Formats: sequence, structure tokens, C-alpha cells
Amino acid sequence: MFQQNAFVTFLHKNRWALWLLILLVILLWGYAWVFMKLSLNYMGPFTFSAFRFGVGAVTMLLVIWLSRTGLPPRHQWKHFIVVGILQTTIVYLLIMYGLRFVDAGKSSVLLYSMPMWSSLFAARFLGEKLTPAKLTGLLTGLVGLLTILGWDIWTNQSMDILTGELLIIVGAISWGIANVYYRRNLRDASQLQVNTWQMTFGAIGIIIAAFVTESGEPLVLNVTSISYILFTGVLASALCFTAWFVVLSLIDMVTATISTLLVPVFGLFFSSIILGEHLSTGILIGSGLIIIGIIIAQTSKSRRT
Repeated sequence: MFQQNAFVTFLHKNRWALWLLILLVILLWGYAWVFMKLSLNYMGPFTFSAFRFGVGAVTMLLVIWLSRTGLPPRHQWKHFIVVGILQTTIVYLLIMYGLRFVDAGKSSVLLYSMPMWSSLFAARFLGEKLTPAKLTGLLTGLVGLLTILGWDIWTNQSMDILTGELLIIVGAISWGIANVYYRRNLRDASQLQVNTWQMTFGAIGIIIAAFVTESGEPLVLNVTSISYILFTGVLASALCFTAWFVVLSLIDMVTATISTLLVPVFGLFFSSIILGEHLSTGILIGSGLIIIGIIIAQTSKSRRT
């Protein structure tokens, strides 16, 4: 615990190190989309997610054990289960299935429309006011989504791709619901415990889904596929989320949320360079509108604060 507090103090005193940590987390999250897409060459989408979050959950449980954090109060367990199902099980089952048909870069943009859905649900269930600036940002982001989807429709895109895109958007909506549920029921809980236990329960749901639907499908475990699992499970899931919770304790939520908009930007960049994915005009325009819309909504919140 002393080393952890010393690290937080170091980041607090050295802002360059804090922003370097933020950039590292965003880069790892952006690059993870490449491995998520490539993993489908070795196993089914649910099987990969089961390995990824199984490894991530074990890593987080080790962190909890080594830090002597202890168990959370009994009344919080049901909330961990709900958040785990919404934020890990549903989101990543839909994402990985959608990735079978949708490019990795486009998928990252669609998923990170999540702040728009969070704002809508927060206005409905948390009583947060939907200001004109916030509404403008949300509408701009929705136009961006329709631009990405609409462009595909007008270019005679296959039904599989459109279905995959819609599944990823539903995943983003589920993530937004999870955020609102977390704020209503687990806002005062330890963020380390929230991440550990929601990931654990979410991984259990994914493992069950993988066993039921993909138990007989081919599975190739070699150095390459295992490296994908370890990168996304240990680095992109367990360690990055833990580091992100440290970041959230040192900077305001608005700045953090806007920073995450770089994830789909890097996702598009890495997917284009490494996977050779084509960045169409519709994807670029739609991505830009989504990012602009979220910035408008979040910046208006920053001014009020």
C-alpha cells in the first residue's frame, strides 16, 4: 500500500508522468482492437473473450490479494453482478461477435459512442439536466453514427456488416447503462474492488456463453494466440483499468472522458496500418462528428463545474 501511495504522490507532483501514463493506457486500449480482430483467426469470439477476461479477472484478484484490500460489504455483491453482466458480459460478447463482420477501427468508434448513451440515461434516471449544449453534442454524435451506418447502406453493404455494427452500438448502450447503474449503486465503493468483482462476474457470464455456443468449435493455442490473450487480458483489461482508476483520482472526470476519445482514433490508425483496413469517407466524417459531439457535451459540463 505504501508503494501504491508513493506512486500516486509521484504522479500528483509530476504532471508529465501522469499524462504519459494516460497516453500509455490509451495506446494500449487502441492497439487492443487489432489483437481482438486477429484473435478470430484462432478461436471463436466468445472463447477469446472467456480467455481474455478470465486472465484479467485472475490478475485483478491477485492485485486485491497482494494489496490486502479485503472483501466488499455483503450488500454490494448483487450490484457487482449486475455491472459485470452489463459492462463485461454483454458488451464484449456483442463486440467480439460484431468484429467477425466489422473492421476493428470502425468497431472502436462505434463502441466509444458510449458517453452519448451515458448522458441520455443519466438525464432520465439520475436527474441530470440535458442542457442545450449537451443536447447539441448528443445530436451531433448521433448524426455521426447515422453517417457511418448510412454510408454503408447507400454503398449496398452486406446485412452481416450492418448487423455487426448494430450489435456493437447495442454494446455501447449496455456500457452506458452500466455507468448509470454504477453511479446509482456503487459510487462510494472502492474502484479497485468494482473493477475486480465486476470483471470476475462478467468473465463467468462470458465463459458460460462460450461453453454453450462454441464448445465444439476449433481452438488454436500457440505463441501468437496466447500473446493476444495475455496482452488484452493482463495489459489492456486488468492493468490498464487499474491505472485508469488511479488517473481518475487525480484529474477531473470531464478531462478523463475527453481523453478516452483518443482510443478510437488510435484504433482507426493501428487498424489501418497493421490490418490494412480502408478508412472510407463515411467512417472519417462519422468518427469526427461523434468525437466533436462528445467534446461539446463534456465541455459544457466542465464549464458548469
